[in-house]
Amino acid sequence: MRNAPKENAMSLEMFNLSGKRALITGSSQGIGFALARGLAGAGAEIILNGRDEAKLEAARQELGDEGATVHSLAFDATDHEAVRRAVDGFEAEVGAIDILINNAGMQHRTELHNFPPDAFERLLQTNIASVFHVGQAVARHMIARKGGKIINIASVQTALARPGIAPYTATKGAVGNLTKGMATDWAQYGLNCNAIAPGYFDTPLNAALVADPDFSTWLAKRTPAGRWGAVEELVGAAVFLSSDAASFVNGHILYVDGGITASL
Repeated sequence: MRNAPKENAMSLEMFNLSGKRALITGSSQGIGFALARGLAGAGAEIILNGRDEAKLEAARQELGDEGATVHSLAFDATDHEAVRRAVDGFEAEVGAIDILINNAGMQHRTELHNFPPDAFERLLQTNIASVFHVGQAVARHMIARKGGKIINIASVQTALARPGIAPYTATKGAVGNLTKGMATDWAQYGLNCNAIAPGYFDTPLNAALVADPDFSTWLAKRTPAGRWGAVEELVGAAVFLSSDAASFVNGHILYVDGGITASL
């Protein structure tokens, strides 16, 4: 077998995350855990985050058994002071956070005219305020170092709406625009701030929809790829945006959706 051309090897090295440390919020399961595993596979040291310490420890153990270097950092991403203490403490005691993936999120499905105000507030705090809280706490250290990668998890609902999830759609639209604002303010300090917008993926958040044969049939017809996404299919986008290969990519929303936003 011929050796790969030298320039190809150099190109692949641009995606190597060895020596980098990545914090992924909401990473004890679902998309967050898949991204943590994927970045670990690209060489990154991982910091898992969540509020449930038992689930967090189980996730840490699983990745550790696979050979990853893993820390767990339990904090509530909606609590500004708790976030700041956790991030500042980790930076002081362990070391730099080079990559941040703001993944923590929730869903609540109810027709808009009957949507509970308390559920609306929880969506605002979990899906958008957390991106501000964690993004600001981590960015302050990145700015001092003149470099870092921030990836916010947006959604196909950043661009599109469906019945029954208007407040969720509003929060994910806000994530997209906050990403652009982060890039606008922080690119001058060497930060790359981008978003990944998943389409419909088979995750615990979507369990009710996955179990609904009518919805899955509709989705297969609506999506050019004709199926649900697998969480592992988000890893390539996350590795790219975390790596040197994306050094001039800023304020971008990368849709990973099987073509759903490209078609009517």
